[in-house]
Amino acid sequence: MFSGIVAAAGKISKVQPLERGARLTIHAVRLGLDDVGIGDSISVNGVCLTVIAKTTSSFEVDVSSETLHCTAGLDRPGEVNLEKALRLSDRLGGHLVSGHVDGVGEVVAFEPVGESHRLVVRAPAELAKYIARKGSVTVQGVSLTVNAVDGPQFEINLIPHTVQVTTLKNLKPGSRVNLEVDLMARYIERLLSASE
Repeated sequence: MFSGIVAAAGKISKVQPLERGARLTIHAVRLGLDDVGIGDSISVNGVCLTVIAKTTSSFEVDVSSETLHCTAGLDRPGEVNLEKALRLSDRLGGHLVSGHVDGVGEVVAFEPVGESHRLVVRAPAELAKYIARKGSVTVQGVSLTVNAVDGPQFEINLIPHTVQVTTLKNLKPGSRVNLEVDLMARYIERLLSASE
């Protein structure tokens, strides 16, 4: 489990194709890898991945073809948001995030508004029902609060700190982003559908 509070930005420095997926080398010196072991989970742009090798400044993960198919941005070198898995003693600054991406959205608008930025994302139609005003959503692994919803589109206000310390600053209209809806919304829907 994660909180959606990004600890550091890193960079996919190498993508090695495998028969059924890819092996990524991620440069992560700012994440601090001293307490990371083989088998630990790290969220990479919102995707929970297992560390299979590491150095003092980088780690490697294997990504299945299924994960590559249903996410964005893990198939090529580039900057990524990183977060280590939560410990039971950690503060929960964002919301509970599983690292299981529900779908890929598309950025409709990303523009400065005063000191902040306005981000508008179009979610896949099947995810729209889980996104609510003042609810939580994860975009590229970042826990965010939804300000407004209009059909499959939702709007977020990004404070300067979030823009500065995450890869969200690189977004532009047409960018594809990994989305994870709030866990509670999924469980509530399941409970309601099971009682019918």
